[in-house]
Amino acid sequence: MKSTTRTWGNVLYVLPAIALIGLFVYYPLGANIVFSFFSFRAGSGDMEPVGLDNITRLFDDPVIRTALWNNVLYAVVSIVFQVCGALVVAAWLTHLLGKRMGAFLRSVYFLPAVISMTVIALLFTFVFNARGGMLNAFLEAVGLGHLQTAWLANPDTAMGAVISVSQWQSIGYVCMLYVVALQQIPHEYYEAASLDGAGRIRQFFTITVPQAKEMIFVAMILTVSGAFTVFNEPYILTRGGPGNASQVLATYMYNQGFFQNQMGYASAIASLIFLITLVLSIVQMVSFRSGKD
Repeated sequence: MKSTTRTWGNVLYVLPAIALIGLFVYYPLGANIVFSFFSFRAGSGDMEPVGLDNITRLFDDPVIRTALWNNVLYAVVSIVFQVCGALVVAAWLTHLLGKRMGAFLRSVYFLPAVISMTVIALLFTFVFNARGGMLNAFLEAVGLGHLQTAWLANPDTAMGAVISVSQWQSIGYVCMLYVVALQQIPHEYYEAASLDGAGRIRQFFTITVPQAKEMIFVAMILTVSGAFTVFNEPYILTRGGPGNASQVLATYMYNQGFFQNQMGYASAIASLIFLITLVLSIVQMVSFRSGKD
């Protein structure tokens, strides 16, 4: 009887949280999937069932292919810089620098993560400005003026510019996650490896990487999911342009819903984003997680 009372007490304790998650996460998610099978406009109560028309339209829409490719590119670059590069930086800060310098540089690298992405994107519009922008001015100063271009207005460079802003802002945050994990690795491991003749690079791959496997998993989930749901950077910097060169799924969804007023199709795009992130998260959980608590 006492055990049953305790069980019901635990259920009542977490019930408010479950109710809030259901109301603000699972209900909108389910409603969005349902909306994908209708055609309707914002503010209108008239919803016309269209069956799978919105879904099949996804496969025929060339902008969806462009946006999906940009999201994939975003994810690949983010994995290279945020997952792999941040681990190297974290190992450098943790093992190769003194405590004072390491602490100072950790603060420096983490600073962009606490600044609003909206503010950062607005600042980088001045960096990439075609006339008087800091990047073009730097290229001119070092004798590489022939590389100057309108970075955000050039279809060949717009997406790269957007991605670079995201890496600059996020790598410090992921680096700090790694630092926390690396600080838990016993120093005796490195001493023993050093006595056996292992150099810094070998120690990194045989001790640091395996011991940080759980945090690598977390970083992969955050980075890949973020790459397929990214919105602020491309929207503020380029609005998905020029043309659709820097369009991603989230910005295209926003455009279809609030500018083209095709809420049903926008819901279908949102469902596609959810499906992609869900599948990728499951694949990563199966592939990378070691089972360690």
